[in-house]
Amino acid sequence: MNMVLFMIITSLALSALLTALNFWISQANPDSEKLSPYECGFDPLGSARLPFSVRFFLVAILFLLFDLEIALLLPLPWATQLQSPITTLAWTYVVILLLTLGLIYEWIQGGLEWAE
Repeated sequence: MNMVLFMIITSLALSALLTALNFWISQANPDSEKLSPYECGFDPLGSARLPFSVRFFLVAILFLLFDLEIALLLPLPWATQLQSPITTLAWTYVVILLLTLGLIYEWIQGGLEWAE
């Protein structure tokens, strides 16, 4: 019980110390640049109804797609220890082939170009 109480008191003291240190060290007079909202490179003083380029959404979707691919392929080293690792590797190659063909298609269509 003493150890649990010691850990609670230590964590509370450390949290209070770090919070007080943050308030003490932090800058008290922020400039206008830090107070302005971040607008992805667009002028924040203009209209909020400016047309937004679809290319930003396309790149974001492609990033999510390939990020999901990595998440799906991450357990592959453990999957090769299953009873039929050849089937696992075959499906892995199919997934990688489909995603590579999709990337090549996007590249040929110019979907990855920022300037026209």
